[in-house]
Amino acid sequence: MWKRIDHQPKIKAGNGPQVGQFKALGSAGEPAMPHPLELSEFKSFPVFEDISHHIKEVGAQLVKKVNAIFQLDITKDGKTILQWTIDLKNGPGDMYMGSARLPADTVFTIPESVFMELVWGKINPQKAFLAGKFKVSGKVLLGQKLERVFKDWAKT
Repeated sequence: MWKRIDHQPKIKAGNGPQVGQFKALGSAGEPAMPHPLELSEFKSFPVFEDISHHIKEVGAQLVKKVNAIFQLDITKDGKTILQWTIDLKNGPGDMYMGSARLPADTVFTIPESVFMELVWGKINPQKAFLAGKFKVSGKVLLGQKLERVFKDWAKT
């Protein structure tokens, strides 16, 4: 995959990209997503898969209640290892790997171990946030709606 690194406003007709005008995505400095075969190594991956199936089943109802897009950046040793988006704002709802396709209302940056404790109900999300165990950017209060989504999933 390629991304423009220059900021040339227009390319004149007949002129193609110049050498050095593009760089490969995933190069140093950008978080690398794991190879699919490595996904099973993450404790959180099966949880995300299960939550994804739950959202496919009841997503339309959740869209009416939640009306938000959440991006979860799961970290390990300070580096993003997984990225998931929960879209409960558009259509019947969706959950997919990767960054949000539309601007996320709330972005959570959370260590995998803390995420696992949160989804299993071992720690209180508000207390964990206030203790600095994870970071939230965007509309922080929407996190309470995501907490309800996780609680509904845990009941199934």
